[in-house]
Amino acid sequence: MLRGIALLGLVLGLIAAVVFGPRMLGDAGDSIKQSGSSQAMAECDLLAGPCQWTTPAGQWEAALDTLGEGEQGIEYQLTVTTPERPERFLAVLRGESMYMGEYPVPLGNRTENQYSARFSAPFCTVDATMTWRVDLQQGQEPIGEIPLKLVFQAEPH
Repeated sequence: MLRGIALLGLVLGLIAAVVFGPRMLGDAGDSIKQSGSSQAMAECDLLAGPCQWTTPAGQWEAALDTLGEGEQGIEYQLTVTTPERPERFLAVLRGESMYMGEYPVPLGNRTENQYSARFSAPFCTVDATMTWRVDLQQGQEPIGEIPLKLVFQAEPH
């Protein structure tokens, strides 16, 4: 009796794997394709100069300045000029050359449509010249239609 139940469970598990497996693998493949397509975007090095792009709402610009050594390492100032006034505007740091988590940086309003934040990039013990990506968000939602991947290479401490 116990063998029959175990065999029935095994057969049902195999049927479920055959029916739902391709769908689950297809979803994983889609997310890999999406991340691959985001890597195909043009990169803009924020430390090389301001990055500019145009959306239906208007002209955007992001610039990153190195301020020097701070308490927690090299300090940077990110300035973003927008055509609109986003609420709860964030820049999220994500490791581009290596995943090191996500670090939200709230952007404060300096002038009418200019926002800025001062931050230190987290220190990577494996790669002293870590490349970081800056994603702009309004609250938890990414700000869409940014055709560039905003990146910078953190200076070693």
